[in-house]
Amino acid sequence: MPWNNQGGKWQGGGQGPWGGRPSSGGPSGGGQQPPDLEELIRKGQEKFKQMFPGGSGGGMNKGLILAGVAVLAGLWLASGFYRVEPAQRGVELMFGRFHAVTEPGLRYHLPWPIQTVIRPEVERVNRIEVGFRSATAASPQARAAGGRDMLHESLMLTGDENIVDIHFAVLWRIAVPEDFLFNVRDQEQTIVAAAESVMRELVGRSTINDVTTEGRGVLESDARAQLQTLLDGYGAGIIITEVQLQKADPPAEVIDAFRDVQRAQADRERLQNEAEAFANDIIPRARGEAEQIIQQAEGYREEVVARATGDASRFLAVWEEYSNAREVTARRIYLETMETVLRDMNKLVVDTQMGGSGVVPFLPLPMLDREAVSQRPVQTTQQSPLPGLSPVAAERN
Repeated sequence: MPWNNQGGKWQGGGQGPWGGRPSSGGPSGGGQQPPDLEELIRKGQEKFKQMFPGGSGGGMNKGLILAGVAVLAGLWLASGFYRVEPAQRGVELMFGRFHAVTEPGLRYHLPWPIQTVIRPEVERVNRIEVGFRSATAASPQARAAGGRDMLHESLMLTGDENIVDIHFAVLWRIAVPEDFLFNVRDQEQTIVAAAESVMRELVGRSTINDVTTEGRGVLESDARAQLQTLLDGYGAGIIITEVQLQKADPPAEVIDAFRDVQRAQADRERLQNEAEAFANDIIPRARGEAEQIIQQAEGYREEVVARATGDASRFLAVWEEYSNAREVTARRIYLETMETVLRDMNKLVVDTQMGGSGVVPFLPLPMLDREAVSQRPVQTTQQSPLPGLSPVAAERN
């Protein structure tokens, strides 16, 4: 149903373009016309002039009005200047929608209500505590806790079906300001819920000994990495700098029994270490002694075999010589045997070829002298039974 500009007629429906039915009068055949914009502006100016003394007349009043409007406009435009600190980023909004991110320094944006700016702290490291509240906890963090029961946050079930009481803190800062402001509604509460969820998952895959003793460092690093991945999936614009495990103990009701078990395990490990140390000391020593005995036996065997082999070779050599010259060999064997037998004996040689009866009287003086010396009693100093007499004289008496 188009509006026909030729002849000013409205084709179709019998109504004008503003909803009124056209009348038959008028040169253009028109009915209800749109409001006159100039007439509205004129009436508004007249009402505005009536607000000031002098009514609608006077150029002085008109100049004052224009000056006041100019001053107000200047102040309104000057309100668009703002400063972004070095630790901040400026997030400009145009009619409530994200527009741009500005760096630190003196900046300008269109004044309110066209544009506004939010300046979040991107360099500050924030701290959120889960399972406990320290005395220095800030009020935003208390609001982030949402009134949750701290006991509900801290009690977690391990993989070996034990309950552990965990307190930990999450350190974080803003990485992408526009994502931090607009992608997540309640940022700190989201971090608390995500950190608790991640920690429960990791504790559920670990044993109580891993959580409370040697596995604390691994638990902190895994929790930081997994929490960062989860928040990146949310588009939260947050960097998790560190997860600090403050406490990881069994509940207070069973802490004494658990510590007794830990002491028993420590004693068991100590005794095992002592037994292993004793075994490491005695076993190498026994192996060394066994190896020494084996080597001595092998040496003795080699010695006996070598000696027997030598004796057999020598006997075979003698037998070969004896076979070739029986008399000479027999004589040599006799002389060697006699030399061996008579080597340490006192010998007296009598030559019968010198004439005479062959027997010469012989007095073995050296032998008698040695026998006398060996049989002489040891003289000891004895006190004389009578005064003035020597021991010899006393013996004679």
